[in-house]
Amino acid sequence: MGIFDKLGQTFSSSKEMNIEDYMNATELENVDLLHEPADMYVRPASIASEDDVRAIQEEISKKNIILLDITELNKRPKTRDSVIASLKGFVEKINGDIAQIDQTRILITPAKVKIVKRRKA
Repeated sequence: MGIFDKLGQTFSSSKEMNIEDYMNATELENVDLLHEPADMYVRPASIASEDDVRAIQEEISKKNIILLDITELNKRPKTRDSVIASLKGFVEKINGDIAQIDQTRILITPAKVKIVKRRKA
């Protein structure tokens, strides 16, 4: 029995595998069957409160790039501003970078990774 057969059994008895379920499977979070481990990863994350800041900081400290969804924080502007200020201070301290992509997403990079914030004319 091959690895793909085992993966199929893990998710369902059906022959078709839902890619969304596969991508969200917690037991496969750190498994990459096709590639060697990378030096850094781009990790999507969402943040709903100030309690989530520490987890984001840990990922940045592991040299991962974070694509942060702030949809829930946008419902509470004061909390949003506080969380973003906290993340900005942390990122500046480690020589990383932070930039808002749109109303609901923020890009955060670890040390020595900078975001180009303007396009050349």
